[in-house]
Amino acid sequence: MAKSHGFRRRTRSLLKASSAKKGLSSLLVEYSPQDRVVVKIDPSQVKGMPHRRFNGLVGTVREVGRRSLTLDVSVGNKTKTLIARKEHVVRLETQ
Repeated sequence: MAKSHGFRRRTRSLLKASSAKKGLSSLLVEYSPQDRVVVKIDPSQVKGMPHRRFNGLVGTVREVGRRSLTLDVSVGNKTKTLIARKEHVVRLETQ
């Protein structure tokens, strides 16, 4: 059998569904440009899911769409542009 090189390979423990469901409140959060957010992938939603290498990284919102956000995420010395739906993003809580 040929080896799988799919988008979600080696993510069994990384994308394990948590027992707590998010609900609608996470989708109703209003984002604006320059907000700081954390990429937290929701495995139950496949649409608009960013790549697993971005899970847990902090980014800055560049654009806000109806269903998605355009983020700038620092990876090493580079800044990557990431498009993700609102289900996979959580606002960064600053103390």
